[in-house]
Amino acid sequence: MSHKIKDATIPHIPTGARISRWIGRNLIRIYAVVAFTYLFIPVAYTFAFSFNDSGKSNLIWKGFTFDNWKNPCGAPEVCSALANSIKIGFLATLFSTILGTMIAFAIGRYSFKGRSTSNLMIFLPMATPEIVLGASLLSLFLVFKINPGFWPTVIAHVVFCISFVVVTVKARIASLDPRLEQAAMDLYANERETFRRVTLPLVAPGIAGAALLAFSLSFDDFIITNFNSGTLTTFPKFVYTSAARGIPAQANVIGSAMFFLALAIVITGQIVGRKRKVSA
Repeated sequence: MSHKIKDATIPHIPTGARISRWIGRNLIRIYAVVAFTYLFIPVAYTFAFSFNDSGKSNLIWKGFTFDNWKNPCGAPEVCSALANSIKIGFLATLFSTILGTMIAFAIGRYSFKGRSTSNLMIFLPMATPEIVLGASLLSLFLVFKINPGFWPTVIAHVVFCISFVVVTVKARIASLDPRLEQAAMDLYANERETFRRVTLPLVAPGIAGAALLAFSLSFDDFIITNFNSGTLTTFPKFVYTSAARGIPAQANVIGSAMFFLALAIVITGQIVGRKRKVSA
């Protein structure tokens, strides 16, 4: 008994159709690669030119050297500008985190007259262009006969950092399960103990994230700082004034070090968070 097996004919798919299908299946991956490449090209440039044997100008690649990393303070005023930015960023982060956390708890947990207006006012510094906010703060300081300098810059940074702290901490507060606090009170914990042992540990990741965000915004700011710092030089101002003749390689070293430090903090936070989830 013979069986005739007919070969199944596979339809020929044009090359253009196959390419279109492949792009359709991998469109998100392609977009991610393009987006991350676009974002990290400046970082890669900064890191590469931190090894440039540039001398006074850092516009053209002249040779590879480790001397810039061995002596990051080799360029005049670069380390003093960095120190000013760190001091301002630390103080602005400290004050804005404390005030912003209290405001976030007030708006997120309690109902009071003017709550909606307060919530709207918090978003105004975020929505206001920095050049307008910086000029307005400078005018305010001059009205009160306060000369631009270190502390006016700190106050200006606190003003625009508070909004970001409030939004971040408020989102964390909104995600809390109120039954956890109720359970603590059912176990005879008073309000202070409940806040210290239950609420604060749960909100702490949000507060830490808000503090890191506030520091990065303060350290990175140029426009508001330029209006209110006077003769004080911060790291962004140093980079701006040095851009015409080529940013010193030491500034690239500091920028690269700050980037890798921030990356290490983020990765450490992710690892700790995963370990906590696994242990829970």
